[in-house]
Amino acid sequence: MSGAKVESRVRTAELPMLRAYRLWFEHTRKCADGCKGKPKAQDGCETGRELWGTYRLARAGMAS
Repeated sequence: MSGAKVESRVRTAELPMLRAYRLWFEHTRKCADGCKGKPKAQDGCETGRELWGTYRLARAGMAS
């Protein structure tokens, strides 16, 4: 062998709860409709509230 390093390109699956939280977090950083800078998710825009609801369901194990 020439000493070449074998790299694994397999991406690990993201947990549904972490994915939902990441999507909500990314949304709040960019949202100009009211999510950015709000202390509570309930005070954000409709999309932000929907993403937060998805996260809460995933956290409780109710989302697939």
